[in-house]
Amino acid sequence: MRLFVALDIDQEIRDRVTHFRDQMHALAPGVRWVGPETFHVTLQFLGDTQKVEEIKTTLLGVKSVPVALALRGAGFFPTPQRARVFWVGIEADDELQRLADSVGVALAPLGFKRDEGPYHPHLTLARAGSGRPHSRPGDKSAPGLQQVRAKLEGQPPPEFGTMTAHEFFLYQSALSPTGSRYTKLARYPLGLK
Repeated sequence: MRLFVALDIDQEIRDRVTHFRDQMHALAPGVRWVGPETFHVTLQFLGDTQKVEEIKTTLLGVKSVPVALALRGAGFFPTPQRARVFWVGIEADDELQRLADSVGVALAPLGFKRDEGPYHPHLTLARAGSGRPHSRPGDKSAPGLQQVRAKLEGQPPPEFGTMTAHEFFLYQSALSPTGSRYTKLARYPLGLK
């Protein structure tokens, strides 16, 4: 099973982000746009594993307070000039970083490693080509994403709202020709230290 750990997005914010995504979609029909039903804030990607029950049990030990999030702004990975991924920004206090760290520490004994470098919470809207956020020599930006970038330049950063996450989830990601489908396998409430 292909698994990841993430926060869900409130429906009201999901609707606002979807409206924004739909406006930008017309500028870049040649990239892969993420469906609103899959919007989430990844805490840790686990990849393909058969350790589902061990992961479920281990995540029961992760304790955190609820996490306040503000979704605002938009940007590109790896850089605006070499855009391969288009995203909405997520701002949070230190509790989000602590939660992501706690998930990583809890899962490390099972052999799961955190991504190298700092944690950059974001909501992916579109991917070009393979969708790799890190460029390789010869990688070029998707022309459509450059049109999106040009449209956003000079405009105030979009605001999508604030929310408080009171739980996180273990998700399964099933790949299909129409895109990934996510299923929640387990729920973990936040509110305990």
